[in-house]
Amino acid sequence: MSYTALARRYRSRAFGEVVGQEAIARTLENAIGQERVAHAYLFVGTRGVGKTTMARVFAKALNGGGEEVDEAIMSGQDTDVIEIDAASNRGIDNARELIETSAYRPLRGKYKIYIVDEVHMLTKEAFNALLKTLEEPPEHVKFILCTTETHKVPATIQSRCQRFDFRLLSVSEIAGHLGFVCEQEKVQAAPDLLESIGWLGNGSMRDALSVLDRVIAASEGGEELSVELLERLLGLPERKALAGVVDAIADGESRAVLELVDGLLARGIAMDQFMEALATRLRDLMVLCACGPETDLVALSGEARREAAEQAQRFDEAALSHMIAVVESVQRMCRVSAVPRALLDAMMVRLAMTERMADVARVLERGGGRVKKA
Repeated sequence: MSYTALARRYRSRAFGEVVGQEAIARTLENAIGQERVAHAYLFVGTRGVGKTTMARVFAKALNGGGEEVDEAIMSGQDTDVIEIDAASNRGIDNARELIETSAYRPLRGKYKIYIVDEVHMLTKEAFNALLKTLEEPPEHVKFILCTTETHKVPATIQSRCQRFDFRLLSVSEIAGHLGFVCEQEKVQAAPDLLESIGWLGNGSMRDALSVLDRVIAASEGGEELSVELLERLLGLPERKALAGVVDAIADGESRAVLELVDGLLARGIAMDQFMEALATRLRDLMVLCACGPETDLVALSGEARREAAEQAQRFDEAALSHMIAVVESVQRMCRVSAVPRALLDAMMVRLAMTERMADVARVLERGGGRVKKA
């Protein structure tokens, strides 16, 4: 039998199963119950936050009823719920075909529902052709338009839709759902692994589930999924090695910093991944420094949190925020530089010298920053 990816298998199938977009789910469910369903909706949000899934759940609530119909709607194969990818059907001829078919009544459901994904990809002419139908569609037609780039959707189209903005999912929401998935899959996963994958998801449940899929595939049977396995799989610097680099920065040891970074790169860690991981680590320390060791703003648990909290005490918020800005700036420059390694090494020396430079700045500030003339 062919394998179905976790992101597809664990898609929400009802309003009550939706993760992170509960307010939207409740509003749409209430609209059906109160018979206040609009003729057109615009779902806005970044990839993987549930726009198409919500569109299917909404369509099922409007047209479903039997197991066969419900399954067809959720798999995108129902005759009355037509899914269109605007990226590959973006021309005026495609829009005219949609308009023509909308005149026919649904075969078995109450409505003919059009789910148009990546609607911002339609051409100007296609939008113009669709405008009249979108404004005054037949009674049996509903439109659900989905987009990741709302600024590319004409205002004339947006004004004829009820707009819903899908937010990025939090790390805790993603980690919680990943934990549920692991239970269903009968695999053991360390809590800090789920939180790490939650961060890597960048607010997208689909991206996070894809990472979890890869980690499960890379594990040995019965093995607990760990952060170390994730680091090996994605080529990320090990947490202990990264903590060692940060300790060397705190000690102001330029030589040690350079040697540790060289060791990481020699093991195949990409410079871009190293700098991203370093910025993330510094961010965690900054938050712990500012908010205390019990803060929920850091996705660390157990021993990893304790060690990070101890390391955070070696810095102050100002120094850490400055370091993050330096790393981000150099990371951008390295992508276009002919000598990225030189920039990386210079950045690491600068980070190691941060406290000394801060001390010089304080001395200059106390002395008025002026050199007395003889």
